[in-house]
Amino acid sequence: MARAPRIAVVDYGIGNLRSAYKALVRVGADAQLTSSADDIVGADAVVLPGVGAFGACMDALRARNLEAVIREFVATGRPFLGICVGMQMLFDESEESPGVDGLGIIPGVVRYIPRGVKLPQMQWNRLHVRRKDPLFDGVGDGAWMYFVHSLHAVPRDPDVVVATCEYGTTLNAAFRHGNVFATQFHPEKSSVSGLALLSNFTKSVGDSVVRS
Repeated sequence: MARAPRIAVVDYGIGNLRSAYKALVRVGADAQLTSSADDIVGADAVVLPGVGAFGACMDALRARNLEAVIREFVATGRPFLGICVGMQMLFDESEESPGVDGLGIIPGVVRYIPRGVKLPQMQWNRLHVRRKDPLFDGVGDGAWMYFVHSLHAVPRDPDVVVATCEYGTTLNAAFRHGNVFATQFHPEKSSVSGLALLSNFTKSVGDSVVRS
């Protein structure tokens, strides 16, 4: 019998990281909430969640010496998922925290949602899938996902945008950059559609383990 894929959920001491861990376990992953560099580098896949301020999250990640570890893992080509601020941290910088460098894995900037709407967006919103991606198999265009954010990421290459949503204007909601998939919304809090996405991620990890 094939083993469940080992997925490391990065614990850097900020936000409700356990909800992502529990959701992955629910869809059949062998998930581990960890701050160990060895556990992260040795995993079949990594999930980087995040809640709060960009600068505080980057500071916490660096305080645990995990920045280089994440870069090293992404460079292996294994599946990686960033969620909410964990997604924002993958970009170069954020208007929320001037002078703080992000991980720079996806070239681009995190910007405030334009004025004219209530911030943060704290609600369910419908996705508009812009291009096909295996993580959206069975989820489809128009799926409802749960958002809590005041900023959104603007990549240098618009082709990395997989899905958007409408909130006063069009906001980028999901991204694909090679082996890295990232969402502004919280799949772990998005009921059936969110669990389907996490199940697809877990399946993609299993497929990559078989191929290796």
